[in-house]
Amino acid sequence: MDLYDTPAEAEFRSRLRAWLADNVAAEPEPAVLAERWPFMREFQQRLYRDGWVALSYPKNVGGQGLGLMEEAILSDELGRANAPTLLPLGHLGRPLYAYGTPEQQERYLRPLLAVEEIWCQGFSEPSAGSDLAALRTTATRRGDEWVISGQKIWTSYGGYADYCLLLARTDPDAVRHQGISAFIVPLTSSGVTVRPIVLANGDEEFAEIHFDDVRIPAANLLGRPNEGWRIAMDVVNYERGAVDTGYLSKFARYISELAGIVKAQSSSPDRAVLRELGAAAAGVEVLRMHCLRRLSDRISTARPGPECSIDKLLMTEVEQRLMNAASSLLADTDIDAGSRPQWFDRYLYGRASSIYGGSAQIQRNILAQRLLGLPQASRA
Repeated sequence: MDLYDTPAEAEFRSRLRAWLADNVAAEPEPAVLAERWPFMREFQQRLYRDGWVALSYPKNVGGQGLGLMEEAILSDELGRANAPTLLPLGHLGRPLYAYGTPEQQERYLRPLLAVEEIWCQGFSEPSAGSDLAALRTTATRRGDEWVISGQKIWTSYGGYADYCLLLARTDPDAVRHQGISAFIVPLTSSGVTVRPIVLANGDEEFAEIHFDDVRIPAANLLGRPNEGWRIAMDVVNYERGAVDTGYLSKFARYISELAGIVKAQSSSPDRAVLRELGAAAAGVEVLRMHCLRRLSDRISTARPGPECSIDKLLMTEVEQRLMNAASSLLADTDIDAGSRPQWFDRYLYGRASSIYGGSAQIQRNILAQRLLGLPQASRA
C-alpha cells in the first residue's frame, strides 16, 4: 500500500485545502442544534455548488464522477479544518443509486446530494433497535398504493427531514430477514407525526416518527418487494466506515488540543497523564492505519461489506478511550460546567458511539456469523 497521495490526489487535496481556508468560518458552530442546523446546511450547499461533495457519484445523477480516494480526502480535510459537520445524507443516496428506478434516481438523487431535500433513515423501532429484523412497522399493498402503519425511533435529524428511507414488513409469513421492503416516504404525508427527542446536551437531533395508515404511491417502493434487508445492510455498511466520516482527522485534532492543554498546565506533566494521552494517541494511529487498509480493500471491491463492523468496533473503542482520557486530563477544569463545555459534549456523544449505527454486541454478532461462519445460538 502506498501511503502517499498520487500527484493527482495531492493536487485535489491542495485545492480543497485552499477552498476550506476561504470558506470555513473562524467562529465555532452554534452550540444549539436549532441554530446549528441552517449553518450546517448552508455550508454543505456551498460545498455542493463548488463541486466538493457527492464526489464518487456519477455526473448524470448529480455527482462529480470521481472516486473513493477523493471521498476519503474530503472527509480527512473537513475534519482537519474543523469544518461544520456534514449532514448524514451521502450514505442514503447509495441505495437510491443502486436500487432505484431511473425515475426515482431522476426525481430524488440530485436534490438529496445538493441538500435541497433532507432525508432520514427509518430503521430502528422501540422493540427493534439493534435487532432490526424484529421490526413491526407494516406496509400493505392496496391497489396502486402502499399503506404504512408503525413507529420509528432514534431517527437522526428526523425533525428536519423531508423524506424517510423506511423499512417495513411486507410479508408477515416470511423468515424475519426476508419479509422486509424499503420505501420512500414523504414526511408531509397525511398520518405522519414527528416528535423530537431531547438529548442529554439539550439537542433535538433524534426523533420518533409515527405512521398511522400513511398512503404512498406504489412507485415509492425502492428495489423489489422483500428486498429491504439487503438494502438496509448496504446502507449501514456505508454508515459504519470511519474512513467516510472524518473521524480520523477529528480525533487527531482532539489529541493535538489535549496535548496543548497539558503543556499549558505544566512544564513537566505527570507521567501518568502522558501515558494516558499517549495510549489515546496510539489508538488513533491504529485506527488510521486500519482505515487505510480498509480503503485499499474498498477501492478493489467497490462496495463495503460486513467487515465494516470491524471499523465500527475499533472506532468506538478509540473514541471512548480518547474521551475518557480527556475527562481525566481535564477534570480539574470542571469541563461539565466550566471553561471547556465542548469537551463535555464530546464526552457525552462518545458514550453513544457503542450504540448508534448498531450496538457493539450486534457488530460482534455480525463478525462471528458473517465473516467467521460461526453458528447462531439457538433460541430457547
